[in-house]
Amino acid sequence: MVERIKRNRTSEVDVHKVLLTVKMMCLGIVLLVIPRIAAFVAHMFNYNSIDPDGAFMWISVHHTVQALLVLLIIFIIKKIKPIDFSLGFKNKEIGLRYVKRFVIGFTMYTICAFIISIAISGVTIFEYPLHIRNITGYLGFQLLLSGPSEELLFRAFAITLFVTCISAKRLNTYLSFAVLFSAIIFGIAHIRISYNPFELSYSLQQVFYAMGLGYFYGDCYEKSKSVIYPMVMHSFTNILMVGTTMFLSHYMVN
Repeated sequence: MVERIKRNRTSEVDVHKVLLTVKMMCLGIVLLVIPRIAAFVAHMFNYNSIDPDGAFMWISVHHTVQALLVLLIIFIIKKIKPIDFSLGFKNKEIGLRYVKRFVIGFTMYTICAFIISIAISGVTIFEYPLHIRNITGYLGFQLLLSGPSEELLFRAFAITLFVTCISAKRLNTYLSFAVLFSAIIFGIAHIRISYNPFELSYSLQQVFYAMGLGYFYGDCYEKSKSVIYPMVMHSFTNILMVGTTMFLSHYMVN
């Protein structure tokens, strides 16, 4: 009788683990499919008259559609179940303090990273011609769309559903399973997939860089109970890195 109870309990635990794995896989697929749908929509338009170099319009439309899709799904979910996706400012003191510390730390990291990179391999050339349209368009995208769109998807949506539907447990004091999951998916999302022919193109450095930043964005989201502050952090990192690359490309190469 005791052995039968033990077997039943073991079986229940196994079923629970399988269900958690299936839920994580489903959530991961949704998080990776939403950007693909946005890409499909963005490919439907011709941007040559506005953006002949292809520097900013396609990706701007992509991130706009991505954000709208996430907001639509959040709206539908909230109609079914009153889940808080932390879209407001919430804990301002914690959020602003986290942003301030992050800005200082990331600025120091950026200075060191560029010095080392230049010393080892020279200046990284910006991939598009540096004229006013490309500069304003690309920096505008990084400032206004990249952070808000991606944080809605990978923090507000991903972490909230993970905690609600899968697990609210923590790996340790500094890291929850939800933040770890969202950071890993965020890194994977930086892998480019081509279907005809099928091809994966990625930089391991970029993938791990995204995962590392994903941890800080997620940690801030959890502590501040708001997606606003990770959006600010995300936009800051993009503007600083891209702006520095543009500056160095223009003044140190030309």
